[in-house]
Amino acid sequence: MKALILVGGFGTRLRPLTLSYPKPLVDFANKPMILHQIEALEAIGVTEVVLAISYQPEGMLNFLKEFEKKLGIKITCSQETEPLGTAGPLALARDYLVDGSGEPFFVLNSDVISEYPLKQMIEFHKSHGGEASIMVTKVDEPSKYGVVVLEESTGQVERFVEKPKLFVGNKINAGIYLLDPSVLDRIELRPTSIEKEVFPKIAKEKKLYAMVLPGFWMDIGQPRDYITGLRLYLDSLKKKSSPKLAFGPHIIGNVLVDESATIGEGCLIGPDVAIGPGCVVESGVRLSRCTVMRGVRIKKHACVSSSIIGWHSTVGQWARVENMTILGEDVHVGDEIYTNGGVVLPHKEIKSSILKPEIVM
Repeated sequence: MKALILVGGFGTRLRPLTLSYPKPLVDFANKPMILHQIEALEAIGVTEVVLAISYQPEGMLNFLKEFEKKLGIKITCSQETEPLGTAGPLALARDYLVDGSGEPFFVLNSDVISEYPLKQMIEFHKSHGGEASIMVTKVDEPSKYGVVVLEESTGQVERFVEKPKLFVGNKINAGIYLLDPSVLDRIELRPTSIEKEVFPKIAKEKKLYAMVLPGFWMDIGQPRDYITGLRLYLDSLKKKSSPKLAFGPHIIGNVLVDESATIGEGCLIGPDVAIGPGCVVESGVRLSRCTVMRGVRIKKHACVSSSIIGWHSTVGQWARVENMTILGEDVHVGDEIYTNGGVVLPHKEIKSSILKPEIVM
């Protein structure tokens, strides 16, 4: 089986992290976002993954070479010279995806994090005999999204309603698809949207089916959702009694600590924290609802909450970092500094407090 991951654009919503790495390589729960998807695909027998990408393919491919060997899966790039939307990249990658076997292929949005029930999706796709299957997820506030209206008993999709003013349903497109190769015949090589142009046509012909995603789902393409996504992801590890979760007298709730990280005396860590490789957390530190990426040092008695600390940054002694502060790569927050929602670009030194949310260039 094959799969296409829509990697797409510049990741502007996750700046300043994406100023250092393409978005799919930004760490989420201690490994690059895209690796969560590639591992899930490999686990159900996908042998080739195509990345539909519009910039920096070299960086991506070089990085993923080691995982090709480790996972035994072929990873190739299909590069757009102009943005082609969400359907155009499928037409561009046609030769990679069609091998004459008639087997369906997966399409995933690279920002989506979930439990990836791909095996169930294959069974669902075979059972209904349609041309395309999409994963949908239930949300509390459907008015912010495009809603998928479906026949509950069979999952057959009737129509799509963009940001409905009146309640028509609470299921939205979860960005995971399983498509027959014939779907590619419906897509022209031009900027085009699979959600707005291709799927509605297939639905009209009654050949589009939706499966309700079990478990959690989050689009982690922006900081607030990234932090929420981490909570949901760690929660699902807990439900599976994963041995990856840390435990001990200094841990509250669900916490992920890389084995190469060191944590000092008298710290309180959690809930919902990921501490990456090579991090040093000195004594008396308080961390909650945050990600601390590779090579970070958090000095004595600092407090970090609801924030993302980028690679190789430092948080000074008695410093307080909170309220969706995002530190880019190699940012150094001085001792006793307070940052309230500061978004700090890479390679900066913060010598005075940031009292209200702002971008520090």
